[in-house]
Amino acid sequence: MRLPCPVPLAAVLAIVAAGSAGAQAPQQAASPPKAQAWIDVATFSGLGMPAGLGAMSGGGGPMAALGSLFGGGGAKNTFGQTHGLSPGRWVDVTLRGSGPTGEAQLQVPPGFLSPALALVAPQAAPATPVPEREPDDAVVEPHYERPRGKLLMYWGCGPTVRAGQPRVLDFATMSQADLGKFFVTRSATGRGAHSMPGRPLWPNPTDARMVPENASLAGAHQFGGGGVPDNFRFTLPAAQDLMPALALQQRADGGATELSWNAAPSARAYFVAAMGAAGGSAGEMVLWTSSEQPETGFGLVDYQGNAAIDRWLREKVLLAPATTTCTVPAGVFAGAGAMVRLIGYGSELNLAYPPRPTDPRQRWNPDWALKVRVKTVTQGMLGMTAGAAPAATGDAEPTPIEPPPEQKKPNAIDLLRGILGR
Repeated sequence: MRLPCPVPLAAVLAIVAAGSAGAQAPQQAASPPKAQAWIDVATFSGLGMPAGLGAMSGGGGPMAALGSLFGGGGAKNTFGQTHGLSPGRWVDVTLRGSGPTGEAQLQVPPGFLSPALALVAPQAAPATPVPEREPDDAVVEPHYERPRGKLLMYWGCGPTVRAGQPRVLDFATMSQADLGKFFVTRSATGRGAHSMPGRPLWPNPTDARMVPENASLAGAHQFGGGGVPDNFRFTLPAAQDLMPALALQQRADGGATELSWNAAPSARAYFVAAMGAAGGSAGEMVLWTSSEQPETGFGLVDYQGNAAIDRWLREKVLLAPATTTCTVPAGVFAGAGAMVRLIGYGSELNLAYPPRPTDPRQRWNPDWALKVRVKTVTQGMLGMTAGAAPAATGDAEPTPIEPPPEQKKPNAIDLLRGILGR
């Protein structure tokens, strides 16, 4: 009788090791935090989009005084300004607790505001009456009108237009595939501070104080209120403080436009985008971005996650934090008017207590979690210097803006509608 050939121990171990490598690591069990907070921090400068005469100066001064004649009065802060474009420094705070938290407080450093911020939950909007339905046999003929004109896209810093540009989208002949190919849009904007019934937020009608021009968020903070753990305490470092206002300078250089700006010490990256009319061509619009890759930029002039910023820096979609100049190539806008916008991304901070256990077999039950996002944005007209505007601390009243509860990546159709104003 033939005995089976023994299998070497090394081979057995290799087979076991291979099977183990193929198995997925165990997922760590985790509970949602008892309380969650979001803080969005933004600085806007340059040409803003104020709501009326009282806000045109971004602070005190003749325009603010003129605005007071029309009922402007003292400045009041409104939630959502971190997603607006009113010049100044803005902070939005949202808190979710585990109990009925219609009101809460946030103790902030004395260098920001004193006394504590009063967080108040917005009330649910009244139900909208349901309109009467049209008769079931009513025929409604849809009306479709194909847009006219063209959209031209350029990209990259430098004095001359690069080979292979522009990329052109002809509205009259475009297909769905053409539309998807043209609108290369990166975005990693997640949820931040938001307005939702039952979740206390700041600012609000009860506490509508403006952020002082020289305010600082760096230092110790503590949330308090119903359903909020007593240990919801944290310290914000300088990296998550209000960023300085960007002053965008411009210089003509042989038909090209050299853009330069002051460095923001805590900036993780920069991005520049411009949009305007094609010189001498009716019905044509032009996009240009500072990216080394084809990129419309529609999703990038907002908060972005750290990992995405680092990835786009490697891909040269974003400008390195040491960069303070970028040239718009000659002939892109050919003397036509264009709006240019520059964003400096701060670093996103995510905290939780207690921290996540390093052992994946240990369940994680955090008491609280916090997300802080920071950015600085300026905008102006190409060919016109747009300096940093002072913070809106006088009689200026900002535009009330309510950001959507969820930030989602825009699709090509939404972007096209936005461009065409439809």
